[in-house]
Amino acid sequence: MARWLALFGGLCLLALAHSAAVPTVDTMVVAKSDDTIATTPTSVADITTEESSPPIKLTEMEVISEVSLRYAHTTVVARVRNPAKRAQEAHFRVLLPETAFISGFVMTLDGKSYKAYVKEKEEAKQIYQDAVSQGIGAAHISAKARDSNHFTVAVNVEASSNAIFNLTYEELLVRRNGVYNHAINLHPGALVPKLTVTVHIKESEKLIELRVPEIRTGNEIDATKDDAQNSRATIVRSHDDREATITFTPDLQEQERLIQLYTEKSKESAAASHSSSSWYSAEPETTTPEGVLGQFVVQYDVARPKDGEVLVNDGYFVHFFAPTNLEALNKLVVFVLDTSGSMMDRKIIQLREAMQTILGELNAGDYFSIVEFNSAVTVHDLKEADGEPPKRHYSYFDYDKNVTLVPPSPATPENIAKAKLIVSWLQASGGTNIGRALDVAVELINKGVDWKASESAVVPAAKENSDSPQAAASSDVTTAASTEVAVEKTEDKKTAKSLEPIIIFLTDGDPTVGETDPKRIITRVQEKNYGENKATIFSLAFGEDADRKFLRKVSLRNGGFMRHIYEAADAALQLRDFYRQISSPLLAHLKFTYPSGQVKSDSLTKHEFRTYYAGSEVVVAGRVEDSATEITPQLAAFCGVRDGYGRKRYEVIPRVPVEKKKSGYLPLERLWSYLTIKQLLDKHDAGEDAPHKDDEKSEHEKKALELALKYSFVTPLTSLVVVKPNATNAVNAESVDKAAGIGPVSGGRVSHDSSVNVVNRGYVGGGFAQSAGGLSYRSGISHFISQQYTPFRLPAPTTTFAPIVTPKSVLVDYNLLNYPWAEALIIPQNDTLLLSTDKDTVALKLATLSEVPKESSGDAECASAVDGGAGVCVYLTRCDSAKHITAQVYSTTYCAVSQGYAGVCCKREKVDIVH
Repeated sequence: MARWLALFGGLCLLALAHSAAVPTVDTMVVAKSDDTIATTPTSVADITTEESSPPIKLTEMEVISEVSLRYAHTTVVARVRNPAKRAQEAHFRVLLPETAFISGFVMTLDGKSYKAYVKEKEEAKQIYQDAVSQGIGAAHISAKARDSNHFTVAVNVEASSNAIFNLTYEELLVRRNGVYNHAINLHPGALVPKLTVTVHIKESEKLIELRVPEIRTGNEIDATKDDAQNSRATIVRSHDDREATITFTPDLQEQERLIQLYTEKSKESAAASHSSSSWYSAEPETTTPEGVLGQFVVQYDVARPKDGEVLVNDGYFVHFFAPTNLEALNKLVVFVLDTSGSMMDRKIIQLREAMQTILGELNAGDYFSIVEFNSAVTVHDLKEADGEPPKRHYSYFDYDKNVTLVPPSPATPENIAKAKLIVSWLQASGGTNIGRALDVAVELINKGVDWKASESAVVPAAKENSDSPQAAASSDVTTAASTEVAVEKTEDKKTAKSLEPIIIFLTDGDPTVGETDPKRIITRVQEKNYGENKATIFSLAFGEDADRKFLRKVSLRNGGFMRHIYEAADAALQLRDFYRQISSPLLAHLKFTYPSGQVKSDSLTKHEFRTYYAGSEVVVAGRVEDSATEITPQLAAFCGVRDGYGRKRYEVIPRVPVEKKKSGYLPLERLWSYLTIKQLLDKHDAGEDAPHKDDEKSEHEKKALELALKYSFVTPLTSLVVVKPNATNAVNAESVDKAAGIGPVSGGRVSHDSSVNVVNRGYVGGGFAQSAGGLSYRSGISHFISQQYTPFRLPAPTTTFAPIVTPKSVLVDYNLLNYPWAEALIIPQNDTLLLSTDKDTVALKLATLSEVPKESSGDAECASAVDGGAGVCVYLTRCDSAKHITAQVYSTTYCAVSQGYAGVCCKREKVDIVH
């Protein structure tokens, strides 16, 4: 069940631990990021024998998402109340989309705000070590792996007090199957008296599609227009159809219904997965988390100018390109399917089922091959369908057999019917010969179509575990030479070049026979898959045992992507949904060129693409030259032709003026920085870095780190450090990379031994089975932050220290206690709020008296309110909606009130609300 939850690309869980915590200033917990051997969770009885107290209550949860030009800025706010007469522990957990970067976190405890800062990982570690020696407390969050998208905070909430958690993250929404999908996981952990989700969309073109499917409680694939819509979600469109606000406020009865439905679906999925497990599977038992409503999804699409959309604002540009009215390119698809022993039972059944649909969706003019691999590798000949199902006798040592090559088959109805029959006969047995399978697949791509093979057309087995890359290379030469002798080539060069080469590679495990070194496999594939006819390789990691890092690198180096297929009841649907995303290539060899006098060339994001698929989108961003008055990009590519075979050149040259006027709602700079960081990290993950010392960062890492620090993004290179207000030191709850325990910390003030208790091993996004609250620290602040997998808890230190007196929050002086995001912007020396915008820095006055500044002529109207649409300019404390925004949102909605006081554009109905 844990891995099934990980598919959701959204958020949020607040687990309320009803374990008493010893009434003290602090409790600190740390997290472990990798899966290690679980130990028995510490029980509450082990910590305290005091009588039970009323549990912490989650009183309110609000999710606010601002989407501008597909770029989503999401804020999660949770409020809790501890009604007990002693401190208790609460856990705030958020499951983020895998593509999202955390960009801010503020925690308010009993009126005191704690803001997080992004630091380079090594610097964060040093802050931690320095602070421990001084007994000062804090924590930090770091992302160990690219898919570690779990954020957790455990905090002691003092007796009869409140806590507020405010987390923000950002992502560029991806277009799939013709719509952008914005997904939000609702995991409150309990019924919430007030639960609100608000998504505000603002685009430069009209919204031509906008739908909110029913809350998803067990289906991992994207919703379609045929799915039921969420009757409780309200949609308000602007008069020009370029803006919309979606609101979802489920009452307690609706929450109970969704929780029950989710629980039932979870049990069904877990039962299906468990029933398919083989006798040798050692997966841990998992439990269904409590208080999970499901996934709230908003889908939309926009009208598109014929030649694409280029937007320019404040020195940055973004180029969106997603043409529709084009003839699809014919393709040559090689399906590489794992039928090793681990695919037994339900997996192989789901694979057969999915392939029935996928084969049926091949287009006229396409060609295809089916490569099956276990210990051996087999290229299926459609003539097999004319006989009886083969009686297969697999041996673990079949990897040494030669492979007979068979020319790809045209996708005619007769051939598709034969292929479906052959696929229905697939059986699981043997080892996993990944290297040989990919080698054969690339060989088929290189040969193209319309060639004939004699009975001796074979690819000899490569030597296992070659001692050197040179040996591997010589083996490749032998293979190619041997095949050349046996093959009578009648290939039509024009036909081969008119087909878009694609390899779809599915496996559920690691290479176990033949070549087993992932690095050598990747090198061999790259040496053979190159040139104008280079195949795009899409890797499908079926289940939890596949080496996703390896598969991701295979795809990144070969122009594709890796997709995780979750081992659930609907795995066949996931496979079919994936194929539909890449089934219709419309353009090949896309190259965007921007004149040097108009755009800074070194700022461009990726601008060459192997293929554009129907329903997706290509995005390029960069910086504009100061002297530029227009941008005239040129796109060159190849598209299909109406008569079926062949392709023709496709060119687009739009002309866009560069206006000096700044638009506040266009987040082009942050979109550019996000996209640049993502692509730099992809290059690093793909191993495209120039040679460098192991202990030094590559050029790609250095550039990504510089941008992540500048724009406050939490990435695999940075950590989020939480410090006390007005303090200069912090404690980093480090040691997230050790297999067990923490080890002694420098300084000696606090010593942690290695006996660390695991709380619910491997659970992603859910609540702990038991909370070991009450582990008391007399130094530091009372919380834990982590973006990891497995929570750990520190044993109590042997030495007790006096509590640290924390200064009162500066927010109190300005009546801004309910506006925690503002604390980092306040300059108390001169009673101002210093706001950094995209272009400059603005100083706004703050009122210290109880009297609130107002315009004598009445509240002035403004265009961009916090909740979207038009509003009025009012002083901050008058706007209820401004309490839980972020500094980034305020930078686009601020205004000046009565001679320069800090105002905000606020909806009239949100002004002067009395709670």
